[in-house]
Amino acid sequence: MWLQANLTPWDLFGLFGQSLFMMRFIYQWVHSERAKKVVVPDIFWYFSVFGGIIVLIYAIHLHKIVFILSQAALPIYMRNIYFIWRHKRVPNA
Repeated sequence: MWLQANLTPWDLFGLFGQSLFMMRFIYQWVHSERAKKVVVPDIFWYFSVFGGIIVLIYAIHLHKIVFILSQAALPIYMRNIYFIWRHKRVPNA
């Protein structure tokens, strides 16, 4: 029944953000399977940030506090990207 729902452009935007956010788990899982150990590739954090920002914008549009608060970890994702950049710029940092 939900497949017959009328999706607005905002709904499609939210689904796109959620898809990006979900890709981080899929990519991390595949990467870990190939390495035969738990690996968190850099792209995990980029999917987290961009998917999270899009979902946050969608949640603000809907005025849904639960959705909005679910993106509270965005600063952590951004900080991890900062560490990635810093480490690549200064290898022993």
